[in-house]
Order: sequence, then C-alpha cells, then structure tokens
Amino acid sequence: MPIPMEYHHASRDFETFMDDLLEISLLKTRHQAYTMLQAVLQVFRRRLTFAEAIGFAGLLPPVVRAIFVSDWNTQEPVMPFTDRDSLMAEVRQLRHNHNLSTPSAIEDVTAALRRHVDDAKLQDFLRKLPTGALDFWGSRA
Repeated sequence: MPIPMEYHHASRDFETFMDDLLEISLLKTRHQAYTMLQAVLQVFRRRLTFAEAIGFAGLLPPVVRAIFVSDWNTQEPVMPFTDRDSLMAEVRQLRHNHNLSTPSAIEDVTAALRRHVDDAKLQDFLRKLPTGALDFWGSRA
C-alpha cells in the first residue's frame, strides 16, 4: 500500500496550517503560534475522556494530531468545561513566561483548524461530546 497522502504531505500541510494560524492571530512567529496551538489543544483535551480524545484526534491533520496527543498524562482527571475566561486563563498557563497567546486564542485556533478539517465531521463529533465542547470550538450548529 502506498503512503497515505495525509502523511506524505504532513509537513507541507502543517506549514500551511501554521501560515493560516499566523495570519488569523497576527502573532509574529511560528514559536508563538505553536505555543498557542499546543495550549488550546491541551485545554480541550483535559475535558475529554481517553476515548473521546482519540476520536477527536482522528479528525485532525497528522501534525496537529501529534501535538494534540504529545505530553499527555492519560491518568489526569477529566475536567469540566467552564466559562471562556477560565479556559483562556488555562491556555495562558502553558509556558506562561513565553506564552504570547492572543486574547482570542481559542477562536484563532478554531478558525485555522476549520480550514484544515472536514467541518461536517467535526460538528457531528462535537455534538456527541460533553456540554461545552461545541461552544469551545465555536458551534455552528
């Protein structure tokens, strides 16, 4: 079997994703955008069961998927979805001395992500998750 195209073009597609994230967020460097992306993904992941997180990861482009599952403490208790300000405070905690996430980090990552995933599949999957998941990713339902 040939290498699946999503893997064959993973680096190129990730660079395009990061270009989109930089354009949307107006951050200046890929390092800043990467920290923001990683933080948003981790904040969301903490609110999912292991099975839910694996299902969500399957919707992501390969490199974003790898970032989503990296450094994962699978024994960490599942946290509830809370208000946006609390979620954003949590986003800013990752590498807090070097985290320049925008005030709209979750929305910025959402906008970039929606350019690179099947939105219908994402919406269908999010509807099956706990209350708050749709709101986290800016429900279009």
